[in-house]
This record gives sequence, C-alpha cells and structure tokens, in this order.
Amino acid sequence: MSGAGSPNLELDGSGLRVVVVAASWHAQVMGGLVDGAVRGLEAARVTDFEILTVPGSFELPVVAQAAARAGADAVVALGVVIRGGTPHFDYVCSAATDGLTQVALSTGVPVGFGVLTCDDEAQALDRAGLPGSSEDKGREAVEAAIATALTLRELARTDAEG
Repeated sequence: MSGAGSPNLELDGSGLRVVVVAASWHAQVMGGLVDGAVRGLEAARVTDFEILTVPGSFELPVVAQAAARAGADAVVALGVVIRGGTPHFDYVCSAATDGLTQVALSTGVPVGFGVLTCDDEAQALDRAGLPGSSEDKGREAVEAAIATALTLRELARTDAEG
C-alpha cells in the first residue's frame, strides 16, 4: 500500500488562504478528492479557501500559478490521470508534475500534489477518500501544502527576527 508510513499531521492553518484547483475528468474520483481536501482544510482550521475547477490535469499548473501570484499562502492541485493505450498518460503526468513543481519553485508558494497517476480506475477509487477507499489523497495534499506553508511562515519570521 502506497500510503503506509504517511505522517499524522496535527495542523493549525488558521489565517492561511488556500486555493484548491481541481480537474474535472473522472467525476467520482474527483468528488472524493475534493471532499477529502475540504475535510483536511476544516480539520486544520482553514476558513479562507476557494475551490476552482479546470478541465483536466494538464490545466492545473497555469491556474495554480495564477492562484499563487494572487496571494494564496498555499495551493492544492487535484487531478487524476488513468493510463490508457497511448502515450497521452505520460505526457499529461509529466506536464502536470513538472508544471506544478515549477509553480512552487518560481512563486515560493507551496503546491500540494494531489494528482493521482493510476493504471486503472480501481486504483484511483482506492485513493480518492471515498467510503471504502484505503487512502485519502485529497486530504493528504491539503495537509502537505498547509504544513509547508507553516514551515515557510516560520522561516520568514525567524529571518525577520534575526
């Protein structure tokens, strides 16, 4: 199981502004990912959040970048790409991963990576945070983004004091 060993994060994201950017393909899986993200935001006491949708995972980086530049403290990218019989899977996965990494590095705003890259729909459903799923990747992506934003905030505070 890929979720084995994941951290149990107790987070207080009060005061953070978080933007969730969610792809539209595979509605059932995406519904679970978005619901998991909202559960994670609420558990971390984040009240200032927005959910934006884009057509697919390929479009996540450009909207994530716009959200980061518009003042988000953290961005969470949610999507699902299921392997098919053509190289399309490889291109979309690579573009989404590279693009979201570039957003985080170029803006200094953490991007929680909640893009499922699965061989089949069953794998995606098992990671979507739905009843019966073994993992909740939407929530995990939110937790990663919030934890990183809090670390960056602490580093900035330490730098300002020092």
